[in-house]
This record gives sequence, structure tokens and C-alpha cells, in this order.
Amino acid sequence: MHEFIKWTAVEAVARLRSGDVTPLELIDAAEARIAETNPRINAMVTLCFDRARTQARRLMQHQRADHPAAFLHGLPIAVKDNTDVEGVRGTSGSRVYENRIAPASDPVVRRLEAHGAIVIGKTNLPEFAAGGNTFNDVFGATRNPWNTRMSASGSSGGSAAALAAGQVWLATGNDFGGSIRTPAAFCSVSGLRPSPGMVARIQKQPFNPLSVEGPMARTVNDVALMFDAAAGFDARDPLSPHGPLPSFAQAAARPEKPLRIAISADLGIAPVVDREVRGVLDAVGGKLAADGVEVEYTHPDLSDAGKNFLILRGAVYIARVAPLLKQYRDVLKPEVVENAEFGLNLKLTDVVAAEIAQGEIIRRAATFFENYDALICPATLCPPFDVDWRYPASWDGVAFDGYMGWLVLTYALTMTACPILAIPGGFTADGLPVGLQIVGKPRGEAALFRHAAYLEQLLAVAPQTPIDPRLPEQH
Repeated sequence: MHEFIKWTAVEAVARLRSGDVTPLELIDAAEARIAETNPRINAMVTLCFDRARTQARRLMQHQRADHPAAFLHGLPIAVKDNTDVEGVRGTSGSRVYENRIAPASDPVVRRLEAHGAIVIGKTNLPEFAAGGNTFNDVFGATRNPWNTRMSASGSSGGSAAALAAGQVWLATGNDFGGSIRTPAAFCSVSGLRPSPGMVARIQKQPFNPLSVEGPMARTVNDVALMFDAAAGFDARDPLSPHGPLPSFAQAAARPEKPLRIAISADLGIAPVVDREVRGVLDAVGGKLAADGVEVEYTHPDLSDAGKNFLILRGAVYIARVAPLLKQYRDVLKPEVVENAEFGLNLKLTDVVAAEIAQGEIIRRAATFFENYDALICPATLCPPFDVDWRYPASWDGVAFDGYMGWLVLTYALTMTACPILAIPGGFTADGLPVGLQIVGKPRGEAALFRHAAYLEQLLAVAPQTPIDPRLPEQH
């Protein structure tokens, strides 16, 4: 493993800024690392090194003194394959778009590139980002670097696996029902589901607060660095923040011990939580209490969050996928068809009632966080599972309701509209990662980064990445 690969993104940007290393040298290191590791994990599915080197040379030739804050100085990044990069193949993991070349870059890519990021390739995802296991008919499955027989989760599984294996320093993700948080948990990396609109995006339904863009990296500080470059106002997104934002990188660089933390293993809604996942969470609670944090085992009322999330998600699928059903039904995976048909069969009264219910959930969560600095819970109710499973139909003898059932701990929290950081929490006896969700106060990303940075130091799990992809007998 090249020394460059072991650097955090914060360290790599500092060395780029000082001139100790050039963007071209980091691109070379990333290319070599991808060539070495990608055959074992299939995280990067489309590479664009010629485009990256052209951008790097342009950046090096036109040095400026007035770079924007949070400039990345030519740091190579990866972009999830449902986020367009101009001139680069973009499939969304679907045979419908198997040969599509993106005509223009997505707003988040344009913003990151304007802040000195250099895209070197696209990462794998399930078709149309539907599901918690990253596989599709175009590129196949992404495997978990910690155990290549296991899933990297989804839908941002390619980004999480690429980060864990040291292929890139930063990667984009997007999160609807947990698509940043569950892959981060399975691969022992970090990722932020920000408050809706903080990273501007263009959606068919512009006031949809469920689906967000977010940064992924190996450490909390690196996530904050990328968030600084990605967040901000865009007139095309009415949810995006107007006015200056604080430096989230500076917030993460100042870890702060919270005063009062809520902890919950099941949020009162998970039908089962794996014994080892509970054990990791119990250990976290013990460490917090031993360090003087007031810990209370409680959670906000999310009893109606799951069913209403699925209704609102179905309504979104009417716009996203339903128009494709007539022509492409035979090539879409069954779960995508199921999602779209579920949406088409909804009544208008169902959707309106679910929107009203989400408003109540948001208000209940806001009231809850008047008394707690953060809420900590598992990011998944089970450790990584076999990559050949489409999804876990049950766990410990408890059957789940549909293919989304095992993701309830993430999609219920989506309904709160609170910012949520996923960070590594520990490992099972077999060496499989267990991740945590840290839920912050509404629009409280700065404080969330400070508290997460403290917890990351307390747990000391993050420094174990990047790793070489391994089989079970190599643990």
C-alpha cells in the first residue's frame, strides 16, 4: 500500500496545498491502488483518468491566490454512479442506461470540482439505488473489503468499499432510506446524511426532504472537509441554505464531549437487533458513561415513521421509475418494479396523510432534542451478510416485512429530517464491522461533527482503514 493511500483526506489536502505532492501523483497512486484491489471488491465501475489528468494539469497551470474556502487543491474523489459527471458513462446501475454518457455534471459534482476536487471514476450501486445490497445487471456485485464474501450494503456500497480499500480519499453518496449510513456501517467508514437541502440537488419533486446528497470518507474530519466543499446555496434547490455556513471542518477539528446522550438499540421499532450489534452499542454506552457523559436509554417516538416513510417513498418512485415501466419492465429488477407499482397504487389521501404524519415526526424529534445533544443507535440491525443474498429476509428467526424491512433503523430516522453521521462503532467476533448512527439536533451539523469527532477518538476504530481486501481466513 503506497504511503499516499494511508493519508487522511485532510492530510492529503494539506500536502497538496504546500506543494509536497501534486494532484497527478495522487491520481497515479489511486490508479495503482484501484488496479490492485478492485478485482477483489468491484467498487469502481467506470474510470476516467484521462479526464482527471486533464483537469489536474489545468489546475496546476492556473494557480490562484483567491481559492474559495474548503478548496481541495486537486484531491482525487469518486462519484456514485447515479450522479452525473460530464462526458463520463452514467448508468444508475440499470440496463436502461447501460450505454449512457452524461451530457452535463450534477450540481454536487460541479460544486466539488469548483472547490478543487478531481473525479477519477464512478462507484457501483444497486439499480436505481434501490436496496441495501450493491449489485446490478450491468456491473455485478460489490464486495466488502473486510470479508469479500460479504455485502458492502447499499445503495452507496461502491463508495464505501472504495474508501475502506483506500482507492480514494473521498466519495459522494446519496441517502434516501439509509444509502449512505448502511454502507458506511458495513465497511467501517463514515458518512453524513445532512439536513435536507444542505447539499443542493435538482429533483423532480423539489420539496422532497427524504432524498439527500452527502459526503463519505474514512474519518469524521474528512467527511466535514468534503461537506464544506459540497454544501451551499443553489437557486434551483429551494431547500438549499441561503447565506454563509460555518466551517464544518473547523467544527470537526474541535472534538467536544456531549453533556447528555440518548442511546437506543432498536428505536422502539426494530423487530430484532443482532446480539453482537447490541453488544457493540452497550460497549459504546459504557465508554461514554465512564468518560462522564450522561447516558439515557431512550428515543423519540418513531412508532409511525416506518409505514409513512414507505408511503412517501412510493410516491417518489412514481416520478422516478414509473415512466419506465411500459418500455423497460422486462429489464428492471423486481424490487424496482415493486416500488413503482406500490406508488402507483397509492391513494392521494394516503400520501397526504403520510406527509402530515412526517410533519408530526419532525416536531416530535425537535422536542426530543431539546433535552439531548445527540441520539446514538446502530446503523443496521445486523452485521454484513452474504453478498449473494438479495437482502436479509429474516434475522435470528424473525421475518422482515418486505425487502426494506431490515433497514428500518435508518429509514425511520430519515423521517425526522435531522442530520445523521454514520461512524465505525466496533466489530463482531468474526471481525465484521458494526456501525453507529449519531443523530444531531435539527440543522445541527456543526455540533454533530464536534460530538462525532469526540466519539471517534473515544472508540478509536476509524484508524484501522484503509485495508487490503481480505477473505475470512485472512481475519
